[in-house]
Amino acid sequence: MLQLDFDLLRTFVAIADTDSLTRAAAEVGRTQSAISMQLKRIEEIVDGAVLVRTARGVELTSRGNRLLSHARRLVRAHDEALLDVTDRGLTGSVRLGCPEDYCTEFLPVVLRAIAAQHPRVALEVVCAPTPLLEKMLDARRVDVALVSLAPEGNLERVIRLEDLVWIASQDFYPPSDDPLQIALSVPETLDHQAARRALEAANVSYRVAYESVSKDGLLAIVRAGIAVAVLTRGAVPADLRIMPVGERLPQLPRVGIAVVSYSGTVDSLVVESVKELMIRTLGTMAPVLS
Repeated sequence: MLQLDFDLLRTFVAIADTDSLTRAAAEVGRTQSAISMQLKRIEEIVDGAVLVRTARGVELTSRGNRLLSHARRLVRAHDEALLDVTDRGLTGSVRLGCPEDYCTEFLPVVLRAIAAQHPRVALEVVCAPTPLLEKMLDARRVDVALVSLAPEGNLERVIRLEDLVWIASQDFYPPSDDPLQIALSVPETLDHQAARRALEAANVSYRVAYESVSKDGLLAIVRAGIAVAVLTRGAVPADLRIMPVGERLPQLPRVGIAVVSYSGTVDSLVVESVKELMIRTLGTMAPVLS
């Protein structure tokens, strides 16, 4: 009787997830020639082609797509059964992304929770702005990420809301006549867009004098006393002050925080478990008080 063993199914899922035999080989720890032989065996068993090679990589055939849904379910059930009867706990590696704003407030709590519940899971942490993390997720360079979202239209995904605030050095005061000097992250980020919308809605004259992809870069500018910047409330260092909302510094909105993973596939068991733990941990953290 013909049958697809779990090594073949796992390899097939890796090929589908990476769109590449080369990347799939690295994912499952085999050579590319071994992957090709496994693929040939799969196609012999199912009596037809499961993928076609293209200039961009590989694409599943209709038969391959039907097989993929079964393969995911079977591999997941296999892994869950093995964990349950062996009591070994999850093993593997997870690439976790986090914006720099959240590294101080949220990341240590999340990492402690993961280490306590999944001590055999190796973590690689990447700190970058949300727009870059979203690109890294699509490219499979990050498995799961903490990201900022506009609450509007995303409330079902938002775990918690965080205040955006104006920050400045202790001796900085907004000028009464000259344009307000502001330092912002890159234009694709929510804090950049929210700051500019708020200032324009309040008819405040301003100039984006500095931009930085790095939180440390923005903080250096603020500490120099030459501009104000925008951060989430929990990310504000003790040596800087949160500026009161007023005529020159309008109220800023809140941003939503979500945990997302690669949108093209069902998560692996280890990624799904880490993702669910991150969601639970962040959801039970106390809010940052004003």
